[in-house]
Amino acid sequence: MKREPAIKLRIKDILTGRFFPADKEKMKPSYILTTYGIKASRVNIIATITDKFINEDESYISFILDDGSGAIKAKAFRDTVKMIKNLEIGDRTIVIGKIRAWNDELYINIEVARKVEDPNYEIYRKLELIKEILPYRRIVLELRNMREKMSYDEFIREAKKRFGLEEPYLEVLLGGGEEEKDYKAEVLKVLRELDTGNGVDVISLFEIIKIPAQTLDNILTELMSEGKIEEIEAGIIRAKVD
Repeated sequence: MKREPAIKLRIKDILTGRFFPADKEKMKPSYILTTYGIKASRVNIIATITDKFINEDESYISFILDDGSGAIKAKAFRDTVKMIKNLEIGDRTIVIGKIRAWNDELYINIEVARKVEDPNYEIYRKLELIKEILPYRRIVLELRNMREKMSYDEFIREAKKRFGLEEPYLEVLLGGGEEEKDYKAEVLKVLRELDTGNGVDVISLFEIIKIPAQTLDNILTELMSEGKIEEIEAGIIRAKVD
């Protein structure tokens, strides 16, 4: 099978997505389709290890990984165990691996994992995810607008014509995600108060606004999608003038 790229995702995106098992006859790997329409067979996540198990002969190891958006099990076997067995509970870790399912439970089959030493790395990853998710969220918003104006059959035909999306994909995309409490006005207010003319450092924003980091991450993604904020340079954002 062709080696797929490792897609940067949140654990929440994995858990709320739809899992499609591998098709060996067609040489297609298993993958998940997120509610934003991102297809991922291999993933790249940053999370903290909250639990660890290794068997006696060190042929198997498992971790529970938590990134604030959700928790997922990650497993490794044989030679890979030797490379990652020194990772411990509490370590902030970057993990690359394939999405698998066992007894209806999704997990990550670890290929590579290492401890993240830079405390700011996780914040920069959040900003990176916002930028990567944005185009997909725009497509979802457009699909929802189309669905309101068309009959179901017309919508299916138009979605396939414009975006190349089949019906199972559309069911995932239009299923949406969890609704977040509306903190958008508060975030915009803080952005305007902090901005002295040169924009606001995203890292500072995460430190100042006292709401869950994942909630803030989602809000910034929405605001960018709606055109209410913009990134004027790497890591610096500002609210647009109404």
